[in-house]
Amino acid sequence: MSEVNIKPLADRVLVEASVAEEKTASGIIIPDTAKEKPQKGKIIAVGEGKKDEPMTVKVGDEVLYGKYSGTEISIEGKDYLIMRESDIFAVI
Repeated sequence: MSEVNIKPLADRVLVEASVAEEKTASGIIIPDTAKEKPQKGKIIAVGEGKKDEPMTVKVGDEVLYGKYSGTEISIEGKDYLIMRESDIFAVI
């Protein structure tokens, strides 16, 4: 698991996006220009939550989130997404 020295505030989480698919189910190789942005990832860090709303996700959870959710950030050369817990649709 990645060690990142960042602590999200309030109800925010830091997510490492999964790698985009390289091939289709039938074996066709997808070129870089046609790859879709992944919509699932692994939670790397979690904030404390809001005053009356504790966090329901934890570090290590695999999650599904919206296509345009979060803000892309780069930490030590790796790309992450930081988003609110409400942007997460499901835990896998």
